[in-house]
Amino acid sequence: MDSAEFARLVVANMPFAASLEIDITDLTPQQVTATMGWAPERCTTGEMLHGGALMAFADTAGAVCAVANLPQGASTSTIESKTNFFRAVRAGTVTATSVPLHVGRTTIVVQTDLTDDRGKLVARVTQTQAVLAPKK
Repeated sequence: MDSAEFARLVVANMPFAASLEIDITDLTPQQVTATMGWAPERCTTGEMLHGGALMAFADTAGAVCAVANLPQGASTSTIESKTNFFRAVRAGTVTATSVPLHVGRTTIVVQTDLTDDRGKLVARVTQTQAVLAPKK
């Protein structure tokens, strides 16, 4: 299975992520890149993308990065997430770039930067993913 097919499979198994129309554009264990477009149903007041939509987007990209770094048969779940917001998004596409900061036996820490169409930093999210052993 190639990385694009793998990415589609991972997002397809996350119904909420699929409803956000997240597109994984690059997937390696070292970096995941994804996009999510602005849409009115993802907004809060003032036609700004809702912080929850941005956090869900970052969580999805970070989870895909963690999955790309899991041992065979293991799964993952977010156990902690910290978000800093820097600017509003009122149109266009947001790009997520996720990189692993730590890949351990029991946790994976991922940093995800969200940028707007001008390459400006919208938010930075650091999350910890539990490494869950395969079910026997």
